[in-house]
Amino acid sequence: MILKAYTKPAGYRFTILSILLLIIWSGCSLTRGIKKDQALVRKITIKGIDDQFSEAALNYVDKDQQPNNKLNLQFYYWFGNNGKRNIGEAPAILDSNLVDYSRGQMEKFIQSKGYLTAKITDSVVIKKRRAELIFTAVEGPMFHIRKFEDSIPDKKLKDIYLANRNKMSHIQPGGRYDTDSLAHDRDEIYLLMKRNGYFDFYRQYVNFTFDSTFNSSVVDVKMTIDNPPGKTEHPVYTINNTLISISASNGRTIGKEDTLKVDSQYRFVDFSHRFVPRVVTDYNFQKKGKLYNIDMQTLTTTRLSELNVFRNVPNPTYEKLPDSTHRLNTKIDIIPLKHYSDRVEGEFLFANGRYGYNVGNTFTNRNLFKQAAILELKVNWSILFDNGSNTTNTNGIQNQEFRVGANLIFPRILSPFDFPLQGKFGVPHTTFSTNYSLFYQKGLVTRQSFVNSLSYDFWETTRKQHTITPINIEFSKGTIDPAARDTLIKPEYNRYSYVYLIGRTVFTTGSQYTYQYNAIELNTYDNFTYFRGSLDIGGNFLSLLSNSFNTKRDTLGQRTLFGYTFSQYTKTDLDLRIYRSFGGERQFVFRINPGIGVPYGNSSSLIFEKNFYTGGANDMRAWLPRTLGPGQFNRATFYGTDSISRNRFKYLDQFGEIKIVANAEYRYKLVDNFFGAKLKGAVFMDAGNIWRLGKKAENPGGEFRLSNLYQSTAIGIGTGLRFDLSFFVFRLDYAFKLKDPQFSGADQWVLFKHSNELFRTGDFKTNYLKTTGDNYNFAQLNFGIGLPF
Repeated sequence: MILKAYTKPAGYRFTILSILLLIIWSGCSLTRGIKKDQALVRKITIKGIDDQFSEAALNYVDKDQQPNNKLNLQFYYWFGNNGKRNIGEAPAILDSNLVDYSRGQMEKFIQSKGYLTAKITDSVVIKKRRAELIFTAVEGPMFHIRKFEDSIPDKKLKDIYLANRNKMSHIQPGGRYDTDSLAHDRDEIYLLMKRNGYFDFYRQYVNFTFDSTFNSSVVDVKMTIDNPPGKTEHPVYTINNTLISISASNGRTIGKEDTLKVDSQYRFVDFSHRFVPRVVTDYNFQKKGKLYNIDMQTLTTTRLSELNVFRNVPNPTYEKLPDSTHRLNTKIDIIPLKHYSDRVEGEFLFANGRYGYNVGNTFTNRNLFKQAAILELKVNWSILFDNGSNTTNTNGIQNQEFRVGANLIFPRILSPFDFPLQGKFGVPHTTFSTNYSLFYQKGLVTRQSFVNSLSYDFWETTRKQHTITPINIEFSKGTIDPAARDTLIKPEYNRYSYVYLIGRTVFTTGSQYTYQYNAIELNTYDNFTYFRGSLDIGGNFLSLLSNSFNTKRDTLGQRTLFGYTFSQYTKTDLDLRIYRSFGGERQFVFRINPGIGVPYGNSSSLIFEKNFYTGGANDMRAWLPRTLGPGQFNRATFYGTDSISRNRFKYLDQFGEIKIVANAEYRYKLVDNFFGAKLKGAVFMDAGNIWRLGKKAENPGGEFRLSNLYQSTAIGIGTGLRFDLSFFVFRLDYAFKLKDPQFSGADQWVLFKHSNELFRTGDFKTNYLKTTGDNYNFAQLNFGIGLPF
């Protein structure tokens, strides 16, 4: 859901900003909520600890002795009602017992990092009821590993360990002695054995001893892997039979069930009567006769969960056969989700004299054909009214759109060819999709589109995802209002190409391909690079047919099939993002999003739906959707002088065949608990535009030229709030036009040139209104669900 808003002028916005600043900078004392004999911890100083460990050492100070974030503490005072409400952060009151406990924990941490003789002392400095905690370390020498040896009586197990030691071990002679490295190696050995059939292997079998009695700050380390009590070796287990049990959606396993002996491995019991065995067997990676492998166990659980038809998929359980064969019978118990679901969604939009709403309904069948195939039926209706004082028809419908669609999604690749990556790195999907939309804009156009496609998506690795759409069939039809058409083709407007674009009937068939890299990292705070690239090619097969059969041409010389022209084009769209962490929940993101579409062959222009548009909550946030560009095109050139034409054409979509948008955003945390959500902030800059391929009479200054790239680039700046509820993020961004390319020279820098009219009306806004019939908005308030990128 995305809501976009622009608040009305001067006093209202100024008042809101003033109140917010007054609240944040109210000057309230940080110590006003504590008793006179108490002190508030405001600073922690660590001395004598190696720089590489000093930041981590801070984490060993008890959380109740960590200095408060000022804003968190103020929110606690303002809204927490003495702790009765879980808002903000309670004051960190000095506690000598917790200070001593923190000192001991920090000392153990430093010793674990190789400073085995390290000692830490603490002291407290209090001024004006504000306390500074000072931890002073005497680290002593750093101990290094002189010699490492192992003792592993089980020869088979030892061979596996030695074959993998160099690539997994953090314990190396000459390296720093670090107990974290010992713990790491213990975990790696545990997983290594669990991957090689050692079902009964435990971490407790791995033990480390060290000798530091030398005078040269060195340690000898010995690792022992014990055998099970009373045994000379660890048993190796293989997988035997598997029982799959699916309960009813309420979790019950009573009543008559569907029972089936699938093959020599599987027995299938279904109390829900809703599934065929392959739903589970396709994604059970523990096969009969294979060694037990904990990774295959985890992979099975993960993939079954990703099918989105089961509510609860616990790890499989195992039963040892009562013989000496060391075989395991597996049991997979699953609780399905409800078969059907229905979700109603809505949003409200208001923007400078316009308001509207969008309502939709999604019905989901989670298990069509008993094969975990998901059927989604979607209906959506949106309507926008215009009640601005500058219109001649107040409260009239500006535009509305009705959409209906269906998606049938199979959790596997349906293809006559073998597919080698069925679920290894992610559940693949085959999606059949059909969508119809009807769009109406008052006094301008009625447009219909019908799209059908077949798509496959699969993972090459956990980071590389491919989506292939071999078949995509699109049909669109536009009917332009006769009065609008007659006006737009007049010489003073010269918008014939726009009339041709939105008013023609056209269809095309094509193929699409999308590649994504590192989407798995998008919700983390790591340093990484994300990339998405798509290629869309259409009309070539139809061109081959029409040329082969020498089909008729229309009045413009374009080939037709079945009486309709078809579109021929190539389009590509790239999205490259660089994420950099600054620690905690602070993050910088840079994105560059270029794209280009080229009509050729049977087409002189892209179809309406294939063009690029910009503005809105996810790219150029200081502009309303589809109102920016192309290039330096000035919207005043086609508004006309009469009010009827102005009202009819002021919302014409601005489109182009080229798009370049760049965004830079710094994100940070403000408050840990704001009415149940984390309150985060952001500052950002957006730069970019759309352009036409070559000079177009209807878009003077709209063509793409490298020599004019800077002059034709729009720039917006702003700040935002994010309300993070874990399962989704609610967002508010307030963006300002810094550089508007529809003007020339220094006049482009509207925020500097006309800053005196930011919250009031002056000569600039008055002249703009007279010229265009529309208000000039310096700022745009955007509401949205999810991050912009």
